[in-house]
Amino acid sequence: MQLIGMLDSPYVRRIAIALIVAKAPFIHRPISLFRHIDQFSKLNPLLKAPTLLTDDGVALMDSNVILDYLAGADPRIAALTPAKAPERLAALRATGVALTVMEKAVQRHYERTLRPAEKQHGPWIDRVMGQLTAGLEALDAELPGRAWIGGDMGVADITVVCAFGFARAFLADVVELDRYPNLAAFSARAEALPAFRAAPAKDGATASAVGD
Repeated sequence: MQLIGMLDSPYVRRIAIALIVAKAPFIHRPISLFRHIDQFSKLNPLLKAPTLLTDDGVALMDSNVILDYLAGADPRIAALTPAKAPERLAALRATGVALTVMEKAVQRHYERTLRPAEKQHGPWIDRVMGQLTAGLEALDAELPGRAWIGGDMGVADITVVCAFGFARAFLADVVELDRYPNLAAFSARAEALPAFRAAPAKDGATASAVGD
């Protein structure tokens, strides 16, 4: 099983950390959608990261689709999402909000780095920033007082931390991140864990398994 994509993508990092936490074996290939287009297109002509190449040679894309497949194939991945309420509801709620934060942070980053300034649309940027801020506020208010969202470290926690990490790395000049102290402390606690350190959000880094 191969995970294709760069760890500075929060979506790729989300999958890598989930696999590492679950101790599921995989090979990470940090191939860039921008610098290695020809190489990436041979693996997935849709140029979508993350891409997971299964042992059967099937290319899956979209982090939710990949996690759904992995959960069905490996009970260790399935266990990263609580099976019963109320923990499952809390985990799904946090995951949905964090994915919205992730999406809007990526949109805002690409808007200003890939689109010429004269073509950037102010009302659209304001809308994206409003959604991003609302998501960060919700996470900061709703994160549990206990260690992790579902009781144990799982997909919800990983998604929250990857989303916040991307915003911190690329949008710190336009997002007042000090307004979210609970979210910052939650993320710092997770980022200190071996599984997160084994998949750093750095361009060109390679995720690696964590020993017992």
